[in-house]
Amino acid sequence: MNRPGFPGRLRFRGCVPCGLPTRAAVRIALTTFALAAVGAVGASYAGELRDDVEAAARANFSEYLDLLRLRNVPDEPADMVRNADFLERAFARRGFRTRLVDNSAGRPAVIAELDGRDPGAPTIMFYMHYDGQPVIPAEWSQSDPFEPTVRQPDDSGSLVDVGADALQAQPLDPELRVFARAASDDKAPIMMLLTAVDLLRSRGEAPAFNLKVLLDAEEEIGSPNLAAMVAAAPEAFRADALVVLDGPEHASGRPTLVFGNRGITQVTLTVFGTKSPLHSGHFGNYAPNPAQRLAALLATLKDDDGRVLVPGFYDGVELTDADRAMLAAVDDDEAALLTRIGIARPDRVGSSYQEALQYPSLNVRGLAAAGVGALAANVIPSEAVAEIDMRTTPETDGHRLYELVSRHIEAQGYRIVDGVPSDAERTRYPRLASFTLNSVQAAMRTPADSPLGRWALGALQSPVAPQPEEPPVRIRMMGGTVPTDVLVGALNVPFILVPTVNGDNNQHARDENLRIGNFVTGTETVCALLTTPYMP
Repeated sequence: MNRPGFPGRLRFRGCVPCGLPTRAAVRIALTTFALAAVGAVGASYAGELRDDVEAAARANFSEYLDLLRLRNVPDEPADMVRNADFLERAFARRGFRTRLVDNSAGRPAVIAELDGRDPGAPTIMFYMHYDGQPVIPAEWSQSDPFEPTVRQPDDSGSLVDVGADALQAQPLDPELRVFARAASDDKAPIMMLLTAVDLLRSRGEAPAFNLKVLLDAEEEIGSPNLAAMVAAAPEAFRADALVVLDGPEHASGRPTLVFGNRGITQVTLTVFGTKSPLHSGHFGNYAPNPAQRLAALLATLKDDDGRVLVPGFYDGVELTDADRAMLAAVDDDEAALLTRIGIARPDRVGSSYQEALQYPSLNVRGLAAAGVGALAANVIPSEAVAEIDMRTTPETDGHRLYELVSRHIEAQGYRIVDGVPSDAERTRYPRLASFTLNSVQAAMRTPADSPLGRWALGALQSPVAPQPEEPPVRIRMMGGTVPTDVLVGALNVPFILVPTVNGDNNQHARDENLRIGNFVTGTETVCALLTTPYMP
């Protein structure tokens, strides 16, 4: 069914650069259409400040586009400094007290503070990040992923480049999209918060609590220096609660509250063969192939339903009746989800999408052995490598899962070595592998009925919220990872995640985008939070 005012078909026209395959244009169009209709917010659901929010958004769209033009891949610290300087000035112009907290990598965090209307009120820290994932420009439908492109569906349903002036049109078209790296993840929430503060200031109002903002420069690489920065300047980070503005809202388009996030443990598995690659004719049938052995070893980790076979992997995860009721209340459209991601049936770890996220996962995120395509050679590779991530839950510690998988590998007949095996190890053990633990971030979860959970729920049902008559979607735990473990552990505070961007934003991938309707509703969401008093 088509939503009134939104076309039933979506095609690209006039915005695909030369050389981009037609199927890429089709993929972009279909991805854009998949959630746009369900993600739109109708006028009947608008919060009481909708007109003022749209006006404040128009005033800030130019600043948003300027922010997106700043390259923000953490591997380039100089770019991160430019972003930090831009953001520090942006917050200072709005009356915030600001400071940069540097680290040994030269990627500073930005801290900004704004007094609430009652100096004795609690302090809530809003966490966002300004770094982004690396880009492969050739895969994008625009020549430069850091030059924002504004697109709009025309009458036939084609996405057309329309230029930034379309962001100033009245009425504002919620189906406009801004395409750029970090358009959603996570520069949009930063600008939503600034826009919400602008709106409050224009009305002569202050937040209902003391506001502290933390902008992380390293979230996309696991925030490796955040713990050290907190330890070095604990007062700068001190707060009574933590709100994370990151991630996509529920596919229904309803305001969303998330009470936990999975952690992540990253490991590298290498299976060794001969000392160097060998001629496949001279040594085929004689020298074991480590790529085939790695494939066989990986196959022992999961069954055909996607369940991890490592003994004890799921131990500790128990869902109560109340937990299951909360999961069921999310009411995902799983048929639409399967269609959107392009699979016939899901793994059978949980009985639903939400339940699947309550368990730890084991994912092969990359494989390498010799060359493929034009680089393929007739050789037996000398080693094969699998990069693996394990998404953890509060009940399943990443270090423990690493040890369980290590024992499983040994049970398959492998000798685990540190680094490249020695000659003595090669002659003694027929199966050699290394299994390296790279990083561990812990999962965290806050009870939905905690004071912070009740505060956020009340805020999103206030008249200022984008859909005050609709109950927010409450998600027990999302699948992704944010550095809540560092902040919650160091500050000993409760936390909640409030996602605001469109679910089909393509974060971390080509053609990342923000639906402009979500900029407006996200700003309304932040306004609702800022104007709701919090009592711990």
